[in-house]
Order: sequence, then structure tokens, then C-alpha cells
Amino acid sequence: MEFEYSKTQIKFERELSNLDKLVLRFTSILDRQKIKYAIISGYVAILFGRSRETEDIDLFIEEIPFEKFEQLWKELYNDIFECINAPDAKEAYFEYLKNQTAIRFARRGTFIWNFEIKFPKTKYNKYSLNHQVEVLLNNNKIMTSEMELQIAFKLSLGSDKDFEDARHLYNIFKEHLDTDLLKNQISELGVQKRAEKVLWKKA
Repeated sequence: MEFEYSKTQIKFERELSNLDKLVLRFTSILDRQKIKYAIISGYVAILFGRSRETEDIDLFIEEIPFEKFEQLWKELYNDIFECINAPDAKEAYFEYLKNQTAIRFARRGTFIWNFEIKFPKTKYNKYSLNHQVEVLLNNNKIMTSEMELQIAFKLSLGSDKDFEDARHLYNIFKEHLDTDLLKNQISELGVQKRAEKVLWKKA
């Protein structure tokens, strides 16, 4: 995969999948509403060429007041999306998001794929939003967090699928990663042994 890489932007081209098109449609609404977001976890590995299935797209959005969330809710419903685990904007906001529980949006009448949305809770969640990376896929914008944190976070989750995601991202970007930052994120999450096994141990 050929790409242009900098600390704050990754630019590349490939054929868009149906999943990519749905992600771009969803995030374009966030952009129109001027809501800061960062996509994390499995879709990031898929975005950069890993071949695997997923049911959801995980993302954090900045904590916004209810009035702004209600505008987002209305625009999503006016498009092709609906919330699949809360009946209205008020419950979604006060019973879910404000209680650190995810809400899920999917294309109307479907469950897969769905967008799992949370407000940031931990320092790592907030770090993801505060250290965004702009991905330009065929000049279409998708915001993610730093690859170093993506890799360390995947190691912390601990499943074989997560390890493969971490290894894939590491192998794709290893010539460009900030090694000190990556090692620091790995150390903070306490996954040094996993990193040695998954990322650095030669087969």
C-alpha cells in the first residue's frame, strides 16, 4: 500500500468498499454538525487493508450539550440512519451517553454495520480526540487517533483478532511510527510482553 504519511495526516487511494462509503456518509454528518470525533479499533485496521469482518465502527465524539446532540440526532434520522438501542434523543443522551454507555446508529432497518458512539471517559479516550489523525482516502476525510495508540490499545484488548489488528497496523506503518511514543503507550497500558510477542518477535 502506497501512502503519504505525516504526524497528523495519512493520504492514500484505493477502491472504496460499501463499508467505507457508509463510514464516509456518517462522518460527513458529524463534520457538517462541527462535532469532533475519532474512529478507533477494528475499522482502522480494515481501512488500511486488513481483510476481516466487523459488525461495528467504534468512535468517540466530543462531549456536547444536549441541544447540539439533538441537532445531530435529527440530521442522522433525516438521512438514512436510526438509533438501534435508544428510542429518542433525550434518552440516548441522558440515559446512555451521559452515563458512559454507547449508543448505536445503523442504516435504517439494519443492524450491521452500526456506529458505536461514546463520550470520552478515560485519559486515553480524551487523548484520541486531542491527537487526531486526518486520513484522506481518495481525498475523503476520516478522523482517527494516532496509530501508536491504536496499536497499543489493540494489544490491551487481548483477543487474537485484536493482536492481528495491532500487528497489521504495525507492519503497515513501522517505518513511520514514533517508536518512543509507541513504547510509552505500550508501557502505560502494561502490555510490554504482548508487544514483544505480537509485534517484535520474529517468526
